[in-house]
Amino acid sequence: MRTSSRVRTSIALTLARDYTAPTFRLRHGATVAILPAVSERPFAGQVAVVVGGTRGIGLAVAEKLASLGSDVVVTYSRSEEAARVARGVVAAHGVRCEALKADIGDRDAIVDLFREVAARFGRVDVLVNSAARGLERPRGAVESLPKHLRHTLEVNVLGPWFCAQEAVRLMDRGGAIVNLLSPGAQRYLPRYAPVGVSKGALETLTRYLAVELAPRGIRVNGVSAGLVEGTDGVRMLSPEMIEAYRARVPAGRMVTPGDVAEAVAFLCSDAARMIVGQVLLVDGGYSLLGLV
Repeated sequence: MRTSSRVRTSIALTLARDYTAPTFRLRHGATVAILPAVSERPFAGQVAVVVGGTRGIGLAVAEKLASLGSDVVVTYSRSEEAARVARGVVAAHGVRCEALKADIGDRDAIVDLFREVAARFGRVDVLVNSAARGLERPRGAVESLPKHLRHTLEVNVLGPWFCAQEAVRLMDRGGAIVNLLSPGAQRYLPRYAPVGVSKGALETLTRYLAVELAPRGIRVNGVSAGLVEGTDGVRMLSPEMIEAYRARVPAGRMVTPGDVAEAVAFLCSDAARMIVGQVLLVDGGYSLLGLV
């Protein structure tokens, strides 16, 4: 059969790890693999570090980046079992995945974390700061206790700060950093003061890092999500409050971890190459509502 002159066939020489391409046999006997389009795995060859990547939004982000071809490092603080499961879920996308334990509230642990990343992967292309503390003991501003406040700020603000400092040392080809933020940084939420204040500080840090790192080809942005199904933010509220919120979302449903992961992946992609220091709000339109 004669092929149209307008049709061009390209044969890739490298497949994603563990990917088995379908094949067909040409008339003269040669076998040719049918590979996915390059655009289907645009992050192939990259290394992403997802801090707090073994559950909830962090795991959804890790899995999304893996589905786009990136090798992934997920960090965890306690559960070895959760780390094992997350590593399997991410690696199932045919990429390399490592789960590394680190206390994101400890600068020395962060330095050790990125030293290990450098030893195993050699570089970092994407950093996603998803780890957070504060909702395990939700309190208002007046009732918050010193020890809890310090720990929340160490993990939610200083942790991403130090992670960014270490990651950029390994981003010699440029890259992207995305910080997970919260509408609670701008709006009052009951018993959310430590988290809301810390996320406000992280949002400010996002802008400062964005300006300082843009000349080095490193883009820094944030994703701020409304109430996300299955997360600690939902679990701290009463069923009645959750149902009232869900009924008012213009999009007709609450945000899922997958929705947030899609936004993070976009900001890490070449399509967002000129988006610098911005916060992408993912809330189904809830923040647009007036007093009705």
